[in-house]
Amino acid sequence: MEVNPDLPPIEDDDMGVMGLTEVDPSPVEDTPMEFREKSYFPDQERPEKETEEMRGIRRMNTLGLRLGDHGAAWWLLRIQKYSSYTFTAFAALHITNVSIIPLATRSVLESNRYLLLTRPYYQSALTEPLLVGLPLVAHVTSGIALRLWRRRQALLRYGAETRSDKRTIPWPQLSGTSALGYALVPFASFHVWTTRILPLYAHGDSSLINLQYISHGFALHPAVSFTGFTALVGVGVWHFVWGAAKWLGFAPSQVRMTKDNRELIRKRRWYTINGISAALTALWLAGGLGVVGRDGKMVGWVGKEYDELYKYLPIVGRWVGQ
Repeated sequence: MEVNPDLPPIEDDDMGVMGLTEVDPSPVEDTPMEFREKSYFPDQERPEKETEEMRGIRRMNTLGLRLGDHGAAWWLLRIQKYSSYTFTAFAALHITNVSIIPLATRSVLESNRYLLLTRPYYQSALTEPLLVGLPLVAHVTSGIALRLWRRRQALLRYGAETRSDKRTIPWPQLSGTSALGYALVPFASFHVWTTRILPLYAHGDSSLINLQYISHGFALHPAVSFTGFTALVGVGVWHFVWGAAKWLGFAPSQVRMTKDNRELIRKRRWYTINGISAALTALWLAGGLGVVGRDGKMVGWVGKEYDELYKYLPIVGRWVGQ
């Protein structure tokens, strides 16, 4: 065979064309390099007994700062969750005092005695901040902070730098429970201001504030009082019940994809949650509107003190002075 002078010489029989060495074939490794142990891919790093919650926590860590073994979103969710548990104790006492007891006794005067008995348990200088103030502030601020944090992570994930880029990226979806919570803030703030802050500002204490103070306001301004109270109770109860369903894993959106009759289960949960909400709202309004709201104005010097307090209210206060 003639040798092409333009090609390098072949020195032995193991050399092939173009000077490449012929080698025996070897089997390909069963596990590709990218899926070997300690690789980037999470499937090989996942512990054998890792649960869905543990995987969710690790995914959450990739969205923000690591605080110990958890991310910022994990801590904000826990603050929001457990602060609502603490506030539930106050809500149970409150609905008992302003609704259930008046509905059972059919008397505002008699119900005031029970209110005075339980007031030290949730209106003292120690228990009121622990059961009401701090949990309420923690619940609202953690919810807002969590929403802002998720918004920030979405902007970082999509590389939004300019204002025009940020406008193209939508905010995190607002759930119905969250929307009810934001709607509840102004109603609850006005209630706290009229029953706790205003008496301290005008009279120096709130010893005169009881169910008769609420009845006096209903008698002075029935339209505003009945509408505002109904909105406060309705929005509050629906927010509480749907929030509790979510924490307990009973919300319709938490039905597993693998369950049979998934849509039927979701409908049943939806009707159950709304049914409980409607029943609690009706119970609260029956005692609040049916008994306390119909007791009438307070007479004497106490009634005059109530009139002075209601004069501080914007808009409606002008009607009291007329």
